[in-house]
Amino acid sequence: MPTIPITLRGAEKLKTELHRLKTVERPAVINAIAEARAQGDLSENAEYEAAKDRQGFIEGRIAEVESKLSAAQIIDPTTVEATGRVVFGATVDLEDESSGAKLTYQIVGEDEADLKLGLVNISSPIARALIGKEVGDVAEVQAPGGTRRYEVMAVRYV
Repeated sequence: MPTIPITLRGAEKLKTELHRLKTVERPAVINAIAEARAQGDLSENAEYEAAKDRQGFIEGRIAEVESKLSAAQIIDPTTVEATGRVVFGATVDLEDESSGAKLTYQIVGEDEADLKLGLVNISSPIARALIGKEVGDVAEVQAPGGTRRYEVMAVRYV
């Protein structure tokens, strides 16, 4: 399995989710199954079926998170030595050439991406256009509304 880049913060988030799934969610669903079994006939027991479905979801998510963590290449942006280039984990200040709007994005892994928080997936069009750029460079991004041009104003590793 290929390695998956993830920031330190993203890895901690996945570890926290895994801990919660194993210590809170899994025991709760096991108790729900036991209670539903105690009610008797399982063939027409909707609570039992719902609890079994929930158990399947939880076990699948545990396996998925464990797989992602085992394949993760954890990158701490504060230790990256990229000498001003945009790389995975970098926080980039941009200016839209057409509107003058100022934007800030951090390039992160797939599981961490949240555009509302300024976290863009490494495989997104804007991240791919920015990788390797330096301050003063212009990145052209193919957006649904046409090509957008962004000037790189600053690159930080935080």
